[in-house]
Amino acid sequence: MSTKLKPVDVVVVGAGLAGTIVCKELAATGLRIVCLERGRMLDSQHDLAMPYVHDELKYERASDIVQNLSRETITFRNSMNETALPMREIGSFKPGECVGGAAVHWGGMTQRFLPWDFETRSRTLARYGKAEIPEDCTSQDWGLTYDELEPYYDQFEHIYGIGGKAGNLNGEIQPGGNPFEGPRSREFPNPPKEPTYSGALFAKAAASLGYKPFPMGTATMTRPYTNPYRLMLNQCVNGGYCGHFTCGMGAKATPLTAVLPALLKHPNFELRALSNAIKVNLDSGGKRAVGVTYLDARGREVEQPAELVILTSYTFNNVRLMLLSGIGKPYDPVSNRGVVGRNYAYVTYGKVGLFFDDKVFNPFMGGGGLATAIDEFNGDNFDHTGLGFIGGAYHIVSSVGAPPIKSHPVPPGTPRWGAGWKKAVAQYYNRSFQITAHGSCQSYRTNYLDLDPTYRDANGLPLIRLTFDRRENEFRMSAYTTSKAVEIAKAIGPSKMSVNPVTGKYTIVGYQSTHNTGGAAMGADPATSAVNRYLQSWDVSNVFVIGASAYPQNSANSPTGTAGALACWAADSIKDRYLKRPGALA
Repeated sequence: MSTKLKPVDVVVVGAGLAGTIVCKELAATGLRIVCLERGRMLDSQHDLAMPYVHDELKYERASDIVQNLSRETITFRNSMNETALPMREIGSFKPGECVGGAAVHWGGMTQRFLPWDFETRSRTLARYGKAEIPEDCTSQDWGLTYDELEPYYDQFEHIYGIGGKAGNLNGEIQPGGNPFEGPRSREFPNPPKEPTYSGALFAKAAASLGYKPFPMGTATMTRPYTNPYRLMLNQCVNGGYCGHFTCGMGAKATPLTAVLPALLKHPNFELRALSNAIKVNLDSGGKRAVGVTYLDARGREVEQPAELVILTSYTFNNVRLMLLSGIGKPYDPVSNRGVVGRNYAYVTYGKVGLFFDDKVFNPFMGGGGLATAIDEFNGDNFDHTGLGFIGGAYHIVSSVGAPPIKSHPVPPGTPRWGAGWKKAVAQYYNRSFQITAHGSCQSYRTNYLDLDPTYRDANGLPLIRLTFDRRENEFRMSAYTTSKAVEIAKAIGPSKMSVNPVTGKYTIVGYQSTHNTGGAAMGADPATSAVNRYLQSWDVSNVFVIGASAYPQNSANSPTGTAGALACWAADSIKDRYLKRPGALA
């Protein structure tokens, strides 16, 4: 028996990066807003303070602030003819489970997608023809262009205090920045970080080959900064422990530092932690949402009526809640019909390890997003004719800190255990670094999300099932871009190298990145997209679904900045268009 509460104007599901921004922007209108978050509120005395934030066992090994797999997990398989099995231990990715979501433990690396990323299919067809797109590839245009989203990239970057150097200001290429990025309307709100020794070596070698190295954008403050919400963030001291951890210095922009303190001051806003949304309730016709049912901290079922429902949780959870609620037609890969669960994509890595006998680095220190990169082989920045793939990768040397339990780089030929392994770890911990080719991933007909027919969570609800594997396009792209990393590595001159392009079947064992995208793709055609260009459900007009779940395919670039920009874009669309005339916006 559900407890039915008094109606509110808006229910937002997920108090993460997108959800807190949407709530803050809508709270200014005076709407009564309730935000539901399944995770706990972190304790500032223990979770956000020194020395607790450097507890590698707690955050890195025990995954304290990520999804509790004993209550809810995902099932995984590589192909449709396999039986999916539950993920029992956090591995390839780390969905968050706390107020702030995965953006609490993110590393802070921030990029905009390239203009090509928003129009992947149409631009590929125009330049190369239909034959260059893999036969089963379902990548598509977003229905939204870079130029339309640019003001919202700018808005997000100022909310999160991103530090960097513009490479393209209003069409004018700027020295020191990324010359391949889309035009920016103004400079970053903060300057870039100073490069590390390894980053400087990479930049020198890349420049000797004719490339244009630039500092990566970062959400760890390069100076004290007050954002548009009048919240102060401290300067980063490069103490490491950024990705997978919270920040004890208050220097990393997260929902907890950049948005929530200002949001909580609104009397018309209420945050309900430990509130696990299990269903969006629809009217008898299934065309209008009337509220959300959730389980509170004691497991009691509660119904919160609302005029507007906004899903802003992690990719898997946005899609799962849509499927559990009957919002949109579930995707069927056999018939290639339906939209919810379609166009799932991940990332494609290639890595080159450099090991030195004559150089010493300081891997223990570092900051989130402290990195040097090149973009010559990203997106469609280079001619793909005859290469047999579309998409690409940016090349990067990161200095984000190397926690000692996790970090033990060793060259090829090192024993996997014993005295020889220990000796190599001691030798190369501070005499090595890595060049990463961080690549894109196209979406394919048989890579998708659906509800598992067998496994259920602690509440008896079906788990989300992930069916995914990389394709020949990604293997060729990884081999090509990794070979470019090898050329740069040779120009640096290590004594030993390890070369690792992506090969073989994808596995969820071992961390790769929390860059899961798709499943509720946006687009201009309701036959191939779950939401329109405003992130509004095609089928239920008072439901918006915001986050990386909307990406029709995955860019090589980190998805976080784009998720933040989409949150700003959708909030403005709701304020300026939907609230004035509720109904379908496209």
